[in-house]
Amino acid sequence: MTRTVETHWTAGPNAEQYAAALGEDAAETIDDLEDFPETINLAFDNSLQYMEAQCTVDPRAALGTTWESVVAAMQVGSAMFAITSRTEGVVECRIDHKVRQLPAIGPRTFPNVGQWLNAFWLAIVCRDQERMTQLCDFPVDRLREAEGETDEFVYLWVDTLQAYWLRRPGVAEKLTATIQASYPDVATLMPKDRLEQLVYQPINLFHRFLTEDRAGFDGALVEALELHKRYWTADADRAKKTAGRIALGPLAITCFAYDGEFPIDVESGYIPTQLVQRGWLGEFPV
Repeated sequence: MTRTVETHWTAGPNAEQYAAALGEDAAETIDDLEDFPETINLAFDNSLQYMEAQCTVDPRAALGTTWESVVAAMQVGSAMFAITSRTEGVVECRIDHKVRQLPAIGPRTFPNVGQWLNAFWLAIVCRDQERMTQLCDFPVDRLREAEGETDEFVYLWVDTLQAYWLRRPGVAEKLTATIQASYPDVATLMPKDRLEQLVYQPINLFHRFLTEDRAGFDGALVEALELHKRYWTADADRAKKTAGRIALGPLAITCFAYDGEFPIDVESGYIPTQLVQRGWLGEFPV
């Protein structure tokens, strides 16, 4: 029996117009990257916001424009790590249907660990294994040097994901360390509601996936989406933000599970069906 988690929003009469305007902003910042590569941080933010707004209009991701917005966000996020990994030369990156020559800019105060997770989630959703591998080659210590301080478990979480994807030893032990370091009495920098309702949920889902808990995965996914909704409806200002329109981390782990032939019987606009089920994969070069 399919379980449905309703979203906390519905597309209003101006939703398409708003998404289109954000799409124009994102395209403009992307087009500027060859001349102003240091603005890639902004381009990633704009691309994510456009994707979120487009998913508001199209919560099943049934439209080609929605898939394009997801791919473009993935491409910008991956490119940000590529050009900050080198100090000279240019990096050839396909972004928004065009191959671009982006100058390397070397280490900056970005990208940070949260941006790494978003970029990795997007690469999973797009099933782009090459970009997943490139992101997993990015040193965790470099993320520690980025602007902003966060709890240790988030870095341990990245290390766990990198070890899993690159088939390094000790994945189970790394995941255990991540979970233990995420306890509220240990992880004291992050607000408790964000920790428990958003950031921890992909970790819990990954644990179900890694241990082949097919029977328990759907229940954990429903819980993750309900907690996502609770977080983004805690106050009126939060409920308006496009960031809550999809649950990117749970979506990515659900893609892992779907590809691993887990029986996914949960539907929600927070995890667009066509993204989970690879509905647009191969539609155009990414």
